[in-house]
Amino acid sequence: MEKFTKLDGVAASFPIPNINTDAVIPASYQRTLKDDPGKGLFAGWRYDLDGKEVPDFILNREPFRQSRIIVAGENFGCGSSREFAVWALMRFGIRCVIAPSFGDIFYENAFKNGLLPIILSPSQVDRLHDHLAKTNNPSLTVDLEKQIIELPNGESVPFTVPPSRRTALLEGLDEIGQTLRFGDEITDFQRNQKVTAPWVYARPQYSRSAKENADARASIA
Repeated sequence: MEKFTKLDGVAASFPIPNINTDAVIPASYQRTLKDDPGKGLFAGWRYDLDGKEVPDFILNREPFRQSRIIVAGENFGCGSSREFAVWALMRFGIRCVIAPSFGDIFYENAFKNGLLPIILSPSQVDRLHDHLAKTNNPSLTVDLEKQIIELPNGESVPFTVPPSRRTALLEGLDEIGQTLRFGDEITDFQRNQKVTAPWVYARPQYSRSAKENADARASIA
């Protein structure tokens, strides 16, 4: 998983509450893992019925085509538990979503895939929306090490992330990577368990011969 330390990039304002995962990526863009989920990000809003881009949609305009951050409304990522929603954001280039609250499953999926979800108070989020609406420089800097969001005018907004989640993002570790950090302890445990509980590692013994097993399978068929 790509490390997340400090992100400096264009931020797009989505001041809409309850953006669900079907809006983030419609089901029609999840038919196969071979497809690029980034093309399906907000497809119902980005494209018209003929598949052409809607000019007024924010991610179809410059500089927001290069957005790295989304500032959203409350309960972002609610709805069905589709991991594709996080994949779509990541493949488009989004590495951070800032909102007053998130759908629970989306919040968990975000951390597992290297997307940083930041929860701020409604007033803090409104402050960011207001900045993005008025500025000619719609960018933000998200510093995970210091846990602050910096605005181009020098203002900053503090945030907190659960310590274990923060460490995993800083070090670029998914759940498997976090487990492998304890490789030596796991090996020691297994070595001791083979002595104290050897039956756990014993191979099963079959009373029937290979021919008998083959005959049994043939009779079932």
